[in-house]
Amino acid sequence: MPETVSAFTFCLLLSASAVLGMKMRGWLSEENLPERTMEALRLVTSLLVTFAALVLSLQLSNVKASFDKAYRDRSADAAQLAQLDECLRNYGPEADPTRLALRTYTAAVIASTWPREPKPVGMVLPDTSAMAREGADPSLGALLNGIGRAISGLPSTDTLRANIAAECRSAYLQLQQRRWAVIEDVHGPISPLFTSVVTFWLMPVFLSFGIQTPRKRVAAIVLAIGVISISTVMFVISDLETHYDGLFGIPSLAMRDALAAMAR
Repeated sequence: MPETVSAFTFCLLLSASAVLGMKMRGWLSEENLPERTMEALRLVTSLLVTFAALVLSLQLSNVKASFDKAYRDRSADAAQLAQLDECLRNYGPEADPTRLALRTYTAAVIASTWPREPKPVGMVLPDTSAMAREGADPSLGALLNGIGRAISGLPSTDTLRANIAAECRSAYLQLQQRRWAVIEDVHGPISPLFTSVVTFWLMPVFLSFGIQTPRKRVAAIVLAIGVISISTVMFVISDLETHYDGLFGIPSLAMRDALAAMAR
């Protein structure tokens, strides 16, 4: 899992910085670490810690907001799929082939977005192994465009069917908007470069902690707890960035409920 590797790497770098700081304290004599020098080091470290806390809290807030938006967009997409199927059902038996294509599209989205979960049963699915988990996929886009053309070609034999066909076209346009909202959610608010900068920014902080920490077991344990705590925050940030994987991944429940509603 990329988020686990990222958190482990972050923890390793901070741990190495802290250990190096403790080693440096052992290498330096007490003459090189007078009280005034240590006081200045504590002052600079406090300033860096304050900035680091602000940056991490903003990072976590932005990533959580992005994750919540992706969750809402996926649920809205599932609801729009069910609404379009209901409209086609109201049109009549002539729309059954289009409804089948819509169910196939929904099942393919489930199978490609959540490949570790069981695939929907009772349907003939296209090959989803090469489909993208996030973002725009040409195969799914072509399948949905075909559904749109079929809806545009629904005959309007009477006033009722003409009105229902118009509703179905409107529902399809809304579905396209929901789909593109889901596709755009792949662009997270945090860039890998920014995360790298924050990582190397925190390394001098823990280097300073190591220099200030006396070489005693209790102090080392407290420092290790600090490293683990900050690494956990970075793990949560990385995990929330991967919307459909990891510990906090968006579940497939809404899409599966929509597919189940179509099969009724």
